[in-house]
Amino acid sequence: MALNDPQWGRRGNDGPPDLDELWKRFRQKLPGVGGGKIGRDGGGGGSRQFRGGALLLIALVIIVWLASGFYIVDASQRGVVLRFGKYAQTTQPGPQWHLPYPIESVEVVNLSQVRTVEVGYRNNLRNKVPKESLMLTDDENIIDLQFAAQYILRDPTEYLFNNRNPDESVMQVAESAMREIVGKSKMDFVLYEGREQIAARAHKLMQQILDRYKTGISISKVTMQQAQPPEQVQAAFDDAVKAGQDRERQINEGQAYANDVVPKARGTASRLLQEAEGYRQRVVANAEGEAARFRQVQAEYSRAPAVTRERIYLETMQQIFANTTKVMVDQKASNNLLYLPLDKILQMTGSSSSGSSEASSGTPAPEAPSTQGGSTDTRSRDAFRSRDREARP
Repeated sequence: MALNDPQWGRRGNDGPPDLDELWKRFRQKLPGVGGGKIGRDGGGGGSRQFRGGALLLIALVIIVWLASGFYIVDASQRGVVLRFGKYAQTTQPGPQWHLPYPIESVEVVNLSQVRTVEVGYRNNLRNKVPKESLMLTDDENIIDLQFAAQYILRDPTEYLFNNRNPDESVMQVAESAMREIVGKSKMDFVLYEGREQIAARAHKLMQQILDRYKTGISISKVTMQQAQPPEQVQAAFDDAVKAGQDRERQINEGQAYANDVVPKARGTASRLLQEAEGYRQRVVANAEGEAARFRQVQAEYSRAPAVTRERIYLETMQQIFANTTKVMVDQKASNNLLYLPLDKILQMTGSSSSGSSEASSGTPAPEAPSTQGGSTDTRSRDAFRSRDREARP
C-alpha cells in the first residue's frame, strides 16, 4: 500500500490498514497467483490471464536464451564454434552470434599472445629443476642447461582438437629436442661457442616435431638462459678451464714470438740470396765484358801490333798512375829520375797540422818516423840541387 492511499489512516482510530484487505486487493489485481479462483464469478477470466502471463514469461525466457548466443571476438582472437561438441566453424573478429547452449558453444582463442615454457627452471634461474636441466653430451659429460621457448598459436582448430594438452606437449617437445642436440655435441661447444647454433637447431627441430603432431603451434624463439657444469664438479671444471686458458696463452705467446722471428729470418735469407745473385750477375757480366774487350783488342792487335802494344802500354800506365800519389819526372840530359814522394809530403803535412792542433790543445804530438822519411827528404833535396846546377849554365 502506498502512502498516498485514500484509505490510509481512515480505519479505526486512524491506524494502519488491514493486511487481509490489502492481500485480497493484490490477489484481485494479479489473477492466478492464489490458484486461479478469486471470488465467486471470476474463474474464467483468471485462467485466461494466467495463460497470457505464462506465455509472456516463456517468451521472455526464449529472448534471454537467444540473446545469450551473442559474443564479440577481438582483433587478435578467433572464435571456434562447436555444435553439440563437434567443430562447426571458425569466426573472425567482430560481433558474432551462435545458437545458445546446449546446441552450440564457442571457444575464443588468442592467436597473438606469446606463451612461454621454461625447461630446467621455474620463474627464476635459482629455482632449478635438475630432472629437466641435467643433460649428457657427446663426450660423456654432464651439463646443467636451462632454456625457454616462446610460441604463438597458428591454427586454433588444431590447437583445440588434435592434442589433449598442447601446452604440456610443447614443453615435452622442447626438452626432447634439446636433449637430442646436446647429446650430439661436445661439452665445450655447448658451454661456449655453440650456444647460438644450438638454440637455432633446437628451434628448427621443435617446429618440425610440432608440425608432425599437428598442434597448430608456431615456435617464435628459443633462448638459452644458462649452461654450466653441475655444481658438484664446478670447482674442478674451473681449474680445468684455467689450465686450458694458460695453455692457450702460452701457445699464443709462442706463436707471436715465431711470427716476429721467422719473418725477420726469412727477410735476411732473402736479402742474402738477392745479394749473392747480384754479385754473381756482376761477376759474370764483368767477365763477359773483359772477354769481349780482349777479343776486340786481339782483332786490333792482329791488324797493327806495334800501335796496339803502345796503346796498351799507355793505358796501363795511365791506370797505374791514376791510382798512386807518387810522381816520376824524367830529366832532360840524364837518365836519372826525379822522385817526388807526394804521399809522404801529404802525410807530413797532415801530421804537422794535427801536431799544431794538439799543441794548441796541450797534448804532445807523436814523433814521426825518421828512417825512411829522412832518406827520402835527402834524395829529394839532392835532386833539386842537381836540377838547379844543370839549369844554371
